[in-house]
Amino acid sequence: MLTIPAAEVDRALSFGYLVDTLRDAFRKGAVQPVRHHHSVERPDGAASTLLLMPAWTDFMAAGTSDGGHIGVKVVTVSPDNNSIGKPAVMGLYLLLDGRTGEPRALIDGQRLTQWRTAAASALAAAYLAREDASRLLVIGAGAMAPFLARAHATVRPIRHIAIWNRTSANAESVAASLRADGHDARAVEDLDAAIGDTDIISAATISTSPLVRGERLRPGTHVDLVGGFTPQMREADDDAIRRARVFVDTRAGATREAGDIVQPLQSGVLSADAIQADLFELARGERPGRRSPNEITLFKSVGAAIEDLAAGIAVFRKTAG
Repeated sequence: MLTIPAAEVDRALSFGYLVDTLRDAFRKGAVQPVRHHHSVERPDGAASTLLLMPAWTDFMAAGTSDGGHIGVKVVTVSPDNNSIGKPAVMGLYLLLDGRTGEPRALIDGQRLTQWRTAAASALAAAYLAREDASRLLVIGAGAMAPFLARAHATVRPIRHIAIWNRTSANAESVAASLRADGHDARAVEDLDAAIGDTDIISAATISTSPLVRGERLRPGTHVDLVGGFTPQMREADDDAIRRARVFVDTRAGATREAGDIVQPLQSGVLSADAIQADLFELARGERPGRRSPNEITLFKSVGAAIEDLAAGIAVFRKTAG
């Protein structure tokens, strides 16, 4: 069994390659049971979230007779880790042989999650963002921020990147890392102004209060909501939902776990029928993506086990040679 650390994941992947890999995976499909989602209470009064995400090759949909793979990701989310200088998200990915169950690889789950999450957002943007989108706003300056910026710049001609965070120094740190890669990136302090002056908004926070105000969105904007993964978390307000054509990564996951979808469904702001498509339907050409330059599109992801499986297999194959 291979043990694949974060640095090896980075060497194995590029966003162009991974976006294509995820597109192919959503076209072929996979078996992905509902993920386990548990709140872990701690003696200090805080709580962590434990996520277990299994998936395996869908032989019938893929039309394949090879052994395939089984994978499961174990993730913990501890928001207060930031106060002690540790990432909020920790995890491991176990990849197994689909026929024998033999362990093939143990992969750094945090890094795999960062790559596949950003690649899924970029895949959605390939269908939903304007082809001439050149200005990107990233909301949040956590570990996901630079991955999202680089992923979106792979599928659209991004020339200017703005980073907003409640702590300005953290936003500047992300901007500096992107400038070191050759991007025109800067930290901004006025979030509303930045929202009204961009083509793509990518939000990766664990906010429970909306940060993206729909009244500030200009025609043609694409909104990418990544951070919220519980019904209590919210990154965009009702006006944003009302003004946008809404898309999700998976209908089952988003309508059960994403506050940006669950809350509008409960209040009647959004109906289930008004969700335009998920990534399966977009990748298979079953539903249209962006239809005009002026419409506002909104994509909400909560993460799907099919993305981890596809990314894990790709990393394993590249590393194993």
